[in-house]
Amino acid sequence: MPSAKAKATAATTLALSAVLVLGAAPSASAADPDTHHTSTAAIQDIDYTTWRKDVAAVVAQAKPYIEERTEDADGERQAIVLDIDNSSLETDFHPFWELPTPAIPEIHDLVADAHARGVSVFFVTARPGIIYSLTDWNLKQAGYPVDGLYVRSLPDLFSEVSAYKTAKRAEIEAKGYTIIANIGNNTTDLVGGHAERTFKLPDYGGKLS
Repeated sequence: MPSAKAKATAATTLALSAVLVLGAAPSASAADPDTHHTSTAAIQDIDYTTWRKDVAAVVAQAKPYIEERTEDADGERQAIVLDIDNSSLETDFHPFWELPTPAIPEIHDLVADAHARGVSVFFVTARPGIIYSLTDWNLKQAGYPVDGLYVRSLPDLFSEVSAYKTAKRAEIEAKGYTIIANIGNNTTDLVGGHAERTFKLPDYGGKLS
């Protein structure tokens, strides 16, 4: 088990990496520092409660589908694929310096239920490979099962995000999995096929990362 010092070091490094990936935190004039969900999203006037309700509406569609689909597995290796930022973790609704970034409760419950039904869980993110281990740590600290995590290598940084994510889903299929659901908040997470169903979470016209 990692020591307290190791955990603190990982948390600090993740916080510094978050600045590079997500940008600096909003100023005190842009958001109330006493509010838990302080983020760049606050600057963009996206209401946290409304966002959670909109996420829940998508989950309400995905949940019965996954439940029905897993009942008809017939021995196949089923998987779901998820984006991370604002699709699995509350990235833009949580201060980057408070770690780990928490799971989106509705998505966490959906994933936990699917995993309990024998579905493998893969994360495909546009985050750079330099924070692979830290991202893996955050997902697990948030309570997610992680059967696979794909981040962008240096060559991937020069290709379209949608093409990169499509290729990774194809890799998962090549390992013998049937991707029954692909979940993300951006069209680049979902286009390109290699999934039976896609479920788009809100991004409000690209305002969420």
